[in-house]
Amino acid sequence: MTALSLGRLEIVTPRTIWPNEARDFTPWLLQNVDVLSDLLGMDLVLDVAEHPVGNFSLDLKGYDETTGEVVIVENQLEPSDHTHLGQIITYAAGTDPTTIVWVTTGFRPEHRAAIDWLNQRTDENTRVFGIVIRVVKIGNSPSAPNFELVAQPNDWEKQVKRATASAPGEASAKVRQYREFWEAVLEQIRVDHPDWTRARTNGAPWCNTSLGLSGISLSMAWVNGSLVTQIYFDSRDADLNQARFDWLHEHRNAFETALGQTPSWDGMSGRKGARIVMTSTFDDISESERWPEMTTWLIKQQIRFRGALTAVGGVDALRDIRPL
Repeated sequence: MTALSLGRLEIVTPRTIWPNEARDFTPWLLQNVDVLSDLLGMDLVLDVAEHPVGNFSLDLKGYDETTGEVVIVENQLEPSDHTHLGQIITYAAGTDPTTIVWVTTGFRPEHRAAIDWLNQRTDENTRVFGIVIRVVKIGNSPSAPNFELVAQPNDWEKQVKRATASAPGEASAKVRQYREFWEAVLEQIRVDHPDWTRARTNGAPWCNTSLGLSGISLSMAWVNGSLVTQIYFDSRDADLNQARFDWLHEHRNAFETALGQTPSWDGMSGRKGARIVMTSTFDDISESERWPEMTTWLIKQQIRFRGALTAVGGVDALRDIRPL
């Protein structure tokens, strides 16, 4: 019997690949954001390098394409230190992010503990991640990045905290139910349409997928007990939301013809957002035996919404919209 020959995994010093953080590693991370996106389970867009914060420069700034929430990334090709921990807090104060990412070649125990403490003590809308960057190769193969997530928030605890603030008796069970439902939905989406989202399950009543444009998402949600799919305009700029909604409403006939249905056009008067909604006949999330039917309906509606948007010019047309 012929002996099986296997290669040996070799560790490569990161600075042999990226000698300089600012000149080499930061631009590489900017161009290879999918590495972070997959690890964090979010549709991450990094669009600014060396973002000024007072007299300092944040390595990378971007946003979660699904939610529009700000993401900041600070990296160092060396073990964690007090200087970068202080910089991260300073940058967070100057950019108001929802997600903070610290990338190093290794975390000292006290800095790992600091991340855990921040995740425990900050509000439910703040997340801090610690990521270790390693580089590996086998024999003469090209070197490959090997990112490891070593510190992260406990989203379950934060979701429960949010829910129990208003309904302590039933909150934990409800959050668990939402979480399990979206897990089933996202699992099927990843099989059928892996390009739609990298999001992971959550304990909220809603779950979004990306359309490739910040401030607008395809949202799946339980609203007043009913399962809906909606194009949701959720930019921080209320005028921009209204302008995009109004533009689509002007193209309503073409949009609805392509959709093959008549949605509800909700300008959400007096509020920041706006939405175009299709409501299902499903009205009980506890009917877990019907979750496959619900999942099928959600995916079909998303396909229809995406096709209707394409029929009127797609996301590119909405990208060019400016508020009056």
